[in-house]
Amino acid sequence: MITGQDLIAKGLQPGKWFKEALDHINAYGLAGEALEAYLATVKPAPTIPLLAQPVSFHENISADTPIEQDNIDYVRQSMQRLMRTPTVVAGAIMPDACPAGPLGTIPVGGIVVARNAIHPGMHSADICCSVMLTNLGAADPKQVLDAAQQLTHFGPGGREPDQQFALPAEIEAEFRDNPYLNSRRSLRMAREHLGTQGDGNHFLYVGISRNTGDTMLVTHHGSRGPGALLYKQGMKVAENFRKAISPETDPNNAWIPADSEEGQRYWAALQTIRNWTKQNHLCLHEAVVQQLGATAQQRYWNEHNFVFRDGEMYYHAKGATPLDPKFMPDITGPRIIPLNMAQPILIVEGPTTATNLGFAPHGAGRNLSRTGHKRSKLGQTKEEIFAEETQGIDARFFNQIDISELPSAYKNAAQVQQQIVDFDLATVIDEIRPYGCLMAGDWEQDAPWRKKKLAREAAKLAATAEGAADSQADASALVQE
Repeated sequence: MITGQDLIAKGLQPGKWFKEALDHINAYGLAGEALEAYLATVKPAPTIPLLAQPVSFHENISADTPIEQDNIDYVRQSMQRLMRTPTVVAGAIMPDACPAGPLGTIPVGGIVVARNAIHPGMHSADICCSVMLTNLGAADPKQVLDAAQQLTHFGPGGREPDQQFALPAEIEAEFRDNPYLNSRRSLRMAREHLGTQGDGNHFLYVGISRNTGDTMLVTHHGSRGPGALLYKQGMKVAENFRKAISPETDPNNAWIPADSEEGQRYWAALQTIRNWTKQNHLCLHEAVVQQLGATAQQRYWNEHNFVFRDGEMYYHAKGATPLDPKFMPDITGPRIIPLNMAQPILIVEGPTTATNLGFAPHGAGRNLSRTGHKRSKLGQTKEEIFAEETQGIDARFFNQIDISELPSAYKNAAQVQQQIVDFDLATVIDEIRPYGCLMAGDWEQDAPWRKKKLAREAAKLAATAEGAADSQADASALVQE
């Protein structure tokens, strides 16, 4: 009788397949060549090791300060580790590159090309984070910003039933047809989160075209709850593949084989999330147009956090703007690169080169984490910092002021723009100069969970103080006795 130890002695890795294989072997009394022939058909394929040396990648970035150099050094180390992933064939980093996790995680401003593999960790939870622009002609920018502030939604969760936008039937049908998207929760979020912008660095910006003087509305946000749920499922599926085929690969770089059934369905789900996200922008832009009685003279958009396909090559852009038309089937205009609320949004175009891989930066990036930036501003109030950094623009927060989203939290915009020129990454063909900007702000400051936590802590302190007072009173009574 053949046992599991006998298979291990043959150099086979134990797993779930052992039981079924042993049952078959012993039921048919397989031995010798018959046993070896059968094992060849059922044993797992050999695992795929990391590449012996990292694939080289292009560094389209330079440092002007020690802090920037520290940032680049970390990004470089992270990319060098990532580029040993077995599927990877090319990579690049942009002038806005900054860390996005532990070593080996794709940085913001990173592009990684993989062969026949989709890496969910390389598009991250904010799938299809993107920007849309609508030209509103001679519309008054203040009226545009006022109307937009009343119509949009920032912060957690979705819209109340009486404020929801209609989910197009064709998009709902795509959700229902894909096993990654057809859960009750995903469908509910697809309805409730439509017309919402989330938090963090997402914004609604109103500015004036340098070239024409027209008023432009620009929104920045991603796929909200539906995208986050897809990412979570994708990471779980990728992890199962990683354990089976490449356990040496870092979990954050796990992949789904593109030609597998899971990979094909995941690719289809990504396209549906892309359609939903575009609609998420569109319904807000159309609502503003209707509220103002204006005319949309021009509209275009681009994602900068997505996976793009060219044959068997999958381009993972974690904060990088696609330039090459092959990446955008619905292209209607040039590309959009925001920098910070006080700086112009760049409108760019440009060719694919050997060093940009068909991409440009997606923004200004950071040199410090949000917490690190806040520490650098100790000694000033939020209100003082806000007033100092937003002079000359109509800057607003949907919730409390968040200083980690003010201009000083980002890299120097002029330097980033100069590096776009220095590394031949794109050509600026217009600028949308700022009138004003609406950002999410610090919604967590007034979040229900935080209020409850503060209330619990206050109650605990009060109880401690009361106990101390009682103890002191008892001590005083004993002394008197």
